[in-house]
Amino acid sequence: MSIGGSTAEAELASLATIDRSGQRPPAIQPAEHAARIERALRLMEEMGAGTLLITAGASLRYFTGVPWGATERLVALLLRRGRRPSMICPAFELGSLKEVLAVDADILLWEEDESPAELLASAVAGYGTLALDPAAPFLLFSNLRAITPALKVVDATPVVDGCRARKSATELALLSYAKGLTLDIHRRAASILHPGIRASAVKRFIDQAHRAVGADNGSTFCAVQFGVASSFPHGIPGDQELAEGDIVLIDTGCQIDGYHSDITRTYVFGEPSAEQRRIWAIEHEAQAAAFAAARPGQTCESVDYAARAVLERYGLGPDYKLPGLPHRTGHGIGLQIHEGPYLVRGDKTILAPGMCFSNEPMIVMPGAFGIRLEDHMYITEDGAAWFTEPSPSIDKPFG
Repeated sequence: MSIGGSTAEAELASLATIDRSGQRPPAIQPAEHAARIERALRLMEEMGAGTLLITAGASLRYFTGVPWGATERLVALLLRRGRRPSMICPAFELGSLKEVLAVDADILLWEEDESPAELLASAVAGYGTLALDPAAPFLLFSNLRAITPALKVVDATPVVDGCRARKSATELALLSYAKGLTLDIHRRAASILHPGIRASAVKRFIDQAHRAVGADNGSTFCAVQFGVASSFPHGIPGDQELAEGDIVLIDTGCQIDGYHSDITRTYVFGEPSAEQRRIWAIEHEAQAAAFAAARPGQTCESVDYAARAVLERYGLGPDYKLPGLPHRTGHGIGLQIHEGPYLVRGDKTILAPGMCFSNEPMIVMPGAFGIRLEDHMYITEDGAAWFTEPSPSIDKPFG
């Protein structure tokens, strides 16, 4: 597909004719959730924690299949060494919980006029150290500390990241499928561009297209930036109108059974200038350098260094100075669009097979334009592999 020449209506109609039956990977099964809990119990033992509490959010979904977001009411998984898993839940939500819970667990209920912190304090009494979800609300910690000041509470990040950072084959398949859908929608979005189209119209099309291909809830996010707006990594207010010669930067993604895509493409509507070509080529080279550096046994920060070394050879930067790369090279991805570990200076996490990252060493030219090429990769036994192939050239951004 080329840039321009089609319409939103034509592309949506085309998507409706595609038979995707049999293509979508299977969802995470109860046996995999159970294996995750067993691994968490082993990691708890290694860190000397008798109990672990995982509150509502991505980690709760990871371990139990419960897709609920956090609210002021405590919903959580409680693991106690030597005991069956338990779920803490408001009593009036019991029926809804049973519909989504993917693991065999005891249920600990609390009523609206009761304190869930008191229920938790009673449940962990005698087990020693509590490893607390790093995403847990501070109010829960504060209330628990007031009730049982002698309880030792530690950060559960080693358990959470120790389980979630390395993706299984099933997770990789879901991530790959989501990213493939989004890349196809990127191609189609480029084909509907024309002079005068507004960013909002492109965003609307991308959301409709994500819904048409069966994403969980349409686009999880969508940034469409034209011209100077592309020089702001997350855009600026306003609804830009496309003009000939503008840089087009589109960053969007979706979810499939909770697993995220997040892909950025940058190209020019019309004939690129010499400077646009130069910076696009440097960005492409930096992305390739980061990919080559992403090998098991290396540190996360070494990938960031590799991308920045390319930019510095061309007089960009150094560090976060502009013109150059103002942010990290990449982030982990899975059930959260941004999750640890991160490809950034200071993150000395050792890369290991199954880890998944964005690769997006953006170049910002202040007051002019920005170029971000973002694809995702996963670590294998002997290097890295792409989920989606990078954009080949500024003239043919989709090959």
